[in-house]
Amino acid sequence: MKMYNNHPFHLVNMSPWPLTGAIGAMTMASGLIKWFHQFNPSILYLGILINILTMFQWWRDISREGTYQGLHTSSVNMGLRWGMILFIISEIFFFISFFWAFFHSCLSPNIEIGSIWPPHGILTFNPMHIPLLNTAILLASGITVTWAHHSLMNSNFNQSTQGLFFTIILGIYFTILQAYEYIEAPFTISDSIYGSSFFMATGFHGIHVIIGTSFLMICLLRHLNFHFSSNHHFGFEAAAWYWHFVDVIWLFLYLSIYWWGN
Repeated sequence: MKMYNNHPFHLVNMSPWPLTGAIGAMTMASGLIKWFHQFNPSILYLGILINILTMFQWWRDISREGTYQGLHTSSVNMGLRWGMILFIISEIFFFISFFWAFFHSCLSPNIEIGSIWPPHGILTFNPMHIPLLNTAILLASGITVTWAHHSLMNSNFNQSTQGLFFTIILGIYFTILQAYEYIEAPFTISDSIYGSSFFMATGFHGIHVIIGTSFLMICLLRHLNFHFSSNHHFGFEAAAWYWHFVDVIWLFLYLSIYWWGN
């Protein structure tokens, strides 16, 4: 639908991407189950492909609406901001459930795990090694994304590009180190409540880092195509808010699971 002068809101056109996104999510979840039980990732790859194609098309449409068609008015922009704020709040409660499970188990360990925490037989990570390095990496990435944001507000194209580029590199570096940590882990997700809570909490955080890195990559691509201005760049702001949320969650993970929980 087109915008009319009697209201400032954006009535979106009919779009197939919510349907294809739901199909992709269902296919990917089914593929994960098949991979876990039958060690066959073919359906998982199909689900990932459908999701990638859906994201490309959907994000392209949103970028076109906000950049070229002028549909993201101040009222629409405010709605987008509140939508992102509520989404991040929902993500906070998502991680609260993992912290709740962890502290419920470690503050009063059951007799089945030896009445001690960490459970008997679990060799934990040294919090002064890779976890501390990953903490420094994410804190540095918070600085670089803030640098990019302030440079964008000051119409400094080159420094915005540099800040975004370094943030993406740090996000990729974090993911590589966490993958290496998982490969070298002396316990698995099935090793008592410690393994389950550790890999669920840190694993979902790792997924959020990958998602945040992909958001920033799209922002860098849009920035290089001059989609953002000093007063119209909410797409970048939303990605920056999400990245700061990922940083803060990691600090709680490091202090509770890696350091205090050991």
